[in-house]
Amino acid sequence: MRRAPLFGLLVAIAATEAHAQQSAADLRAALVARGKSLELPGEWAPPPGNALEHHTAGFAKTLCSAVFLTGLDAADAAANVGFFTGPLQYRHHVVDTVVDRTRQEVRLRLPNGVTRVARRFKSQGCIALPVGNDSVFFAPSTVTPNLPDPATTPWPMGDALPTPPWPAEIDSAAFAAVMDTAFGPPEAMTLAVLITYKGRILGERYAPGIGIHTPLESWSMGKSLTGTLIARLIQMGVYRLDQPAPIPEWQQPGDPRQEIRIMDIMRMSSGIRIRAPQDPDWNDSLGYPDHLYLYTGGANSYQWAATRPQQWKPNTVGRYRNTDPVLASYLVRLGAEKTGQDYHSFPQHALFDKIGVRNAIIETDPYGNFLGQGYQMVSARDWARLGNLYLQDGVWNGERLLPEGYVAYVRTPAPAWVADGRPVYGGGFLWVNGDGARPIPRDAFSMQGAGGQSATIIPSHGLVVVRIGKYRGAGAGGRALNRAFEMLMRTVPASR
Repeated sequence: MRRAPLFGLLVAIAATEAHAQQSAADLRAALVARGKSLELPGEWAPPPGNALEHHTAGFAKTLCSAVFLTGLDAADAAANVGFFTGPLQYRHHVVDTVVDRTRQEVRLRLPNGVTRVARRFKSQGCIALPVGNDSVFFAPSTVTPNLPDPATTPWPMGDALPTPPWPAEIDSAAFAAVMDTAFGPPEAMTLAVLITYKGRILGERYAPGIGIHTPLESWSMGKSLTGTLIARLIQMGVYRLDQPAPIPEWQQPGDPRQEIRIMDIMRMSSGIRIRAPQDPDWNDSLGYPDHLYLYTGGANSYQWAATRPQQWKPNTVGRYRNTDPVLASYLVRLGAEKTGQDYHSFPQHALFDKIGVRNAIIETDPYGNFLGQGYQMVSARDWARLGNLYLQDGVWNGERLLPEGYVAYVRTPAPAWVADGRPVYGGGFLWVNGDGARPIPRDAFSMQGAGGQSATIIPSHGLVVVRIGKYRGAGAGGRALNRAFEMLMRTVPASR
């Protein structure tokens, strides 16, 4: 007799899961149908090259970064990190792995004799070299922060933590439980959790071997960082959000891409024709996607993105595709060079020095172009600093670093995504909580990356929550973080 309620619960759970699967299928079908109804004439051609060699280039780069920037053991990194551009299911094809600590280089040989190489190049991090090339096509440089000694400089401009009284409105034992829950079980493979409240670090925890200065793999969190660099250029008077994007390849008379505004690029609504695994109609039989080629192809990524044709008119269809953040990175380069600044030091001097960031590396393609759509290694504290810049409406130490109204722009669901029935993408931010899917207020917005990486800003509670982990732990890490969010909302009262 006691079995009946359990049986009924299992039936209800199965029905709920079936309904969710059907709803997801219906949404995909609607997205595909709407996209086809608005599509401009043209066909997609896959990028050149061999897919396995591209996957192996991604593996080599992420292994290089994990070992020589983060300091992970090579075998651990090969088993647990970087699956996005170097999927785990293809790694067994590598017949020889060399981790050269003298050259800070990784060499991966495939059965066909092709060897994919990634090497560290000064402050530009690890770069996957084109097949047959032994170096890059630019002069790497060392970028030095213009900041005081962090050990003696108070947070947030430095690392010295003041010890004011614990906030009376927050139960310390309940908060400790939040931290334990957010870090998760061993299978979450969490490397760092950090929570700030009204700018103050309330709690932080790191895995063994990871510390406050360790650069960590953070993937598409970098899209929000790239958007912040665009915002700096807007604040400096170089660009306007509503202006047509001044991409040189689009300036021939009659080019329809001249209608694309900077804000369309920031909203992943440019309409540029590529393919991404996140497309609702994607399947692996289509070929190797440009979305990944922009990381692994060894090509000039800015030129590749800028020479893709239109699939839709701008600001009509939202698609999660790396073309747009790569074009935003291209605009950062054009803007920095227009003002006479050194491109590779621009992020440090125009943004990072302003907010105390010392441990951020934006990696490049072999042509020296920042791959800010996801190839960046940043410490947890530095992500917290960037999150607090947004929590403070773009003002830091009394100086407006981001244009007035910009934070509201990035938090607002992009119109084309709303039209698609997915109010989850803002103005360069992954993601906004427009569908209320996460157990946090709808005013929350976050920098998110593959593998469970995130920095979440919750303005109504004065919180920034950073969680970074190894890629393999994404599922368990995400579940742990959602449980922690539920607890955190009960533990920290709304501040306004």
